Amino acid sequence: MTDKLIDSGPVLLDLDADGVARLRLNRPEASNGLDVPFLQALHAAVMRCHAEPGVRVVLITGEGRHFCAGGDVHTFAAKGEDLPDYLREATSWLQIAASALLHLRAPVIAAVHGFAAGGGGFGLVCSADFVIAAESAKFMSGAVRVGMAPDAGVSVTLTQLVGLRKAMEILLTNPTLTAAEALDAGLLTRVVPDERLLDDALAFARDLATGAPLALAATKRLLWSGVGAGVAERLSEEARTVAELSGTADSREGLAAVLERRPPVFTGQ
Repeated sequence: MTDKLIDSGPVLLDLDADGVARLRLNRPEASNGLDVPFLQALHAAVMRCHAEPGVRVVLITGEGRHFCAGGDVHTFAAKGEDLPDYLREATSWLQIAASALLHLRAPVIAAVHGFAAGGGGFGLVCSADFVIAAESAKFMSGAVRVGMAPDAGVSVTLTQLVGLRKAMEILLTNPTLTAAEALDAGLLTRVVPDERLLDDALAFARDLATGAPLALAATKRLLWSGVGAGVAERLSEEARTVAELSGTADSREGLAAVLERRPPVFTGQ
């Protein structure tokens, strides 16, 4: 039996009899790209998980071809000179959603297929307690590519997951990591064949849900406590940096290059 907690909109939420809440990113037409309404819905879904006593594990999946391809660059580019104000709002919603995942008592599993990129996809991966990826999945920060900086607390969480040197390489040189490379770096929990992703993730979630809820919650809190404090301190600086950079010529060039499918030419302005 499945209880549909949120059954329409850009984020869906179901709760099954085993205590597994499945949070589904539901903008497949935009590769689950992030805009303000999507981020508001994401935060509302995570907070619903906080409020439901029957939730023992949260499994995040993406509808369509990609888990989450990051920010909705079409929306961002359309904002023109208003982009800094729009990104202040978008970044705020993303940050409180990521923080809510870190502070959720129930363990969080991200099951990733296609691309996990940007503050949305990559940020959610870094905020999850476990990440199970399909063999064909790919991971990319994406921020520097468009003249921006990381958000969603990634400047703290990624460093904790993979170490300072590897985080520096990932965030500054912006490689597209295969699932195997991401696993080797310490970003993932495990990699499975594409056709088994959802079945294996659900099986893992249901097995985890049989554990002692109070012990799981306490252990998660202990492991994230130091990291979470660092994230909280960094969020305002990330938000300020993202908004500041979004008003630069390089940021506009980066977005245009993505939309026009060409290499960007940055001038430092």
